[in-house]
This record gives sequence, C-alpha cells and structure tokens, in this order.
Amino acid sequence: MTPRLTRPAPRWGYGTNGLTDLRLDDALALLSDLGYDGVGLTLDHMHLDPQAPDLATRTRQVARTLHRHRLTATVETGARYVLDPRRKHGPSLLDPDPDARAARVRLLVRAVQVAADLGAHAVHCFSGITPAGTHPDIAWQRLAHELGPVLDAATGAGVPLAIEPEPGHLLATLADFHHLRRTLGSPEALGLTLDIGHCQCLEPESPADCIRAAAPWLRHVQIEDMRRGVHEHLPFGDGEIDFPPVLDALSATGYQGLTVVELPRHSHAGPQLAAESLRFLRAAARAGAPTVAWSGEEAQTHPGAGTGAGPRAQAPDSAASSSPPGTTGSSPEPADRNEPGLHPKTADPARSGLRTTTSGRIAGGGTS
Repeated sequence: MTPRLTRPAPRWGYGTNGLTDLRLDDALALLSDLGYDGVGLTLDHMHLDPQAPDLATRTRQVARTLHRHRLTATVETGARYVLDPRRKHGPSLLDPDPDARAARVRLLVRAVQVAADLGAHAVHCFSGITPAGTHPDIAWQRLAHELGPVLDAATGAGVPLAIEPEPGHLLATLADFHHLRRTLGSPEALGLTLDIGHCQCLEPESPADCIRAAAPWLRHVQIEDMRRGVHEHLPFGDGEIDFPPVLDALSATGYQGLTVVELPRHSHAGPQLAAESLRFLRAAARAGAPTVAWSGEEAQTHPGAGTGAGPRAQAPDSAASSSPPGTTGSSPEPADRNEPGLHPKTADPARSGLRTTTSGRIAGGGTS
C-alpha cells in the first residue's frame, strides 16, 4: 500500500525590495514578528550591498540575524540600479559590451557566495532586455555563455540558480526557460523562479497550470496579484488572480521552498502590506486545500519534494509539458473559500493571443 502523507505546509516569505524604507535588521524583525518563514533578500545598496568592501562581514551578521529570527532566505538579484546608477537593471547578461556583461556575471557569482554563506535555498536572476539592434540569436548566445561561470559557482556552492521569466525580457516565458535549459544541456544547477503574477500577465496557460507544468524545475516562487497584459505588481485582491486554486496547485507539487511576496513599488506601505499579505495567503491556502490526504508519489522529483536547499535530481526533458497528478476525491467547501478578497474581482480575460504581447507596459519591463 502506498503511504498517505499530508501535503507540506506552505512557507511564506516577503521581499526586502518591498521594505526599502526599513533598515534590514528592522525588516527581518518585522517579518519574524508577523509570522513569516523567510525573506527574499535583494542585494542592494540600502540593505546587503553586494558592492561593499565589507560584504563578507556584513553577510555573516545577516546570517546570525536570520538564525536568531528563525528565518530562511532566497537571494534576489533584481535591484534596479545596483550596478549602474543611470540604467535600470543595467548592465545585463545581454549587454553588447563584454566588460559590462562581465560586471553582471561578477554580481551573480557574488550572490551565489552570499547565498551559500546565508544557507539560502536559491539565487534568483533574470536575462535582461534584448538590447536595441541585437539579433535574438546573438542575445541567446550571450545569455548561455555568460551563465556558464555562474552555474559553475552554483554547482560548487550547492545553491541552485533560479532564473525568472520576466515580461519584456529575452527570457520572458516558461517556453523560453526550456529553450535556455536545452541549450545549456539541462544543467542540474539551473532551476526556475516562477512569478505567479507573470503567469497571469502573459503566459498562455492559467497560473495553476503553469505551476503544474513547471513543477520539476521549481527552485523559487514569487507571488503577488496582477492583471492580464499589464506588468504591474499589485497587492492581493487588486488584480485578477484566483489564489485558492493557485496555492492548491503549488501545494500538490510538494514544493517546500519559500513563496515570496514581491511588491517592489510599495515600500511606503511595506509593514502594513506585509501583515495583510500574510493574512491573505494563509486564508487563500486554507480555502484551496483539500481535506483528503495525498500520496508522496504525487510529487515530482524536484526541490519541492525535498528541503528546498541545493540542486535536486533533474526530471526528464519530456516532463516540460506534463503535470503532476492532483489530489482525487471530494471534500467539503472550506469556510475560507467565500471570504472577501480571495477570488478575482473580474473573470480572467481569454488567455489566447496574448503570449507575444509587445505593449509598452509589458515590453518596457513593467514595475519589477
């Protein structure tokens, strides 16, 4: 008989890019007091500056603070002006100047070391926007080449590199992630950061279906509300996402890493939104959870089936389009299912025809 196991409890985090008006120590204390399990720690000048000469010393201090507050972490590298004070997210791995690309590579390698020193379960990164006048084939070649030393560092440190499909970037969709993965030969150290809002914004499938398809490669999850075709990170309840089935799908994969709230344009209300977000997510998770047990065999072999730390066994290439089996059986309607704000205010628009949207709001990178 197959043993019956309970689903892993969700582990919630909040991104420090949404708490930039707080000192880092104060932000970590706040998240701990609110009941968060971890933090998405963006390396930036106002918190843990990756360019600072005392980075190693400061990293050790942050590690002690995380331990004291019983918080885990992912390391995020999406700071807007950490390398160039005049270019948002510049330079990227796609920059025409090889010296500029090398600066981004050094930052990512440094982030891997910081993650290892913090005991973080993943390092987040993105491709960047294709520079004007650059052929897409050249951009893909640059991305694959520049990621080489970063993946080597990630392999050596035992910390997966989780690249994020970002609206408007070269690598914008799950299909783009699989293109990169196959180009690189499916390295074990390469995983996926899945942003639930981005799925709503431009993927052809629903966010829940995106989760099921991405399950074997999930190393990090970001979450916020969003509207179809508009890359704007919104507080929960202000967009179109129906969160109970999304969180049910995530739980069904066995994912045990952090699910991190990302509201980078809302630091002015960070403490309030951190509290409200956690209440919302807990209610949404209860509303979407089945009451029957699940079998451990339902989880794919990926980080969610383990502790979330370090690279995991790779699923076969054919799994790119497959979904882990869901829980069978029926269950009573949880009371939380009808609480205000858990479901979208409007029905999702048709998902077809928007996958290659090039509107200014998407192509310009939105609010990340």
